[in-house]
Amino acid sequence: MKIMNKKKSTENTVSYGVIGLGRFGSALARRLAEAGEEVIVVDCSESKVKELRQYTENAYVADELSKEVLEEIGIQNCDTVIVGIGEKIDTCILTTLNVVNLGVPRVIAKAISSDQGEVLEKIGAEVVYPERDMALRLARRLLTGSVLDNISLNNNVEIAEVRLTEKSAGRSILEMDLRRSFGLNIIALEHNGKTDTEVDPAYIFKGDEILVVIGKKENITRFEKEK
Repeated sequence: MKIMNKKKSTENTVSYGVIGLGRFGSALARRLAEAGEEVIVVDCSESKVKELRQYTENAYVADELSKEVLEEIGIQNCDTVIVGIGEKIDTCILTTLNVVNLGVPRVIAKAISSDQGEVLEKIGAEVVYPERDMALRLARRLLTGSVLDNISLNNNVEIAEVRLTEKSAGRSILEMDLRRSFGLNIIALEHNGKTDTEVDPAYIFKGDEILVVIGKKENITRFEKEK
């Protein structure tokens, strides 16, 4: 067993832990650290860990990811741990199980297949499919031509950015009445590079705005076709 780090393993509560510093894990760890969160990062590659040491002092090189090693690192002190080693399926599953057994409140694991995802869910992890989700989001944008981005929530609810067309020009927010007509609520409106979260019902659309709306996925799709 080998653990390398310039700093002693943390004994204090840490917001996040990221195990596996591939493209997914590294980008996630950097973004969390840049947002001011305290992050523990772990990987078997000294070069990958070294790159992250400019973002966090809690950066560890570990040649194995047993429960004992993870505990020595301090993974059990994290509120949320993300296991980003989906490609090595057996390692991913075993590491996720070890993190769950250490009592981490929230464990999120990257999966590359539905079968892998099912196993991860059964051992108590939330599952993400980064490559699949990115492909689906791109396909959605290509097919609709109007949805710029979207975030899927629970119960088939989404937050989506929708670009309006000239068809909406001259109509007011009150007149369009998205809540009654489509079951959608406007969260924000963007026009000429400015974003307004306090939207005036009397606002008259120019036809080139971006609306951020929340509602059922099928209602967003219906609005995209009729806007």
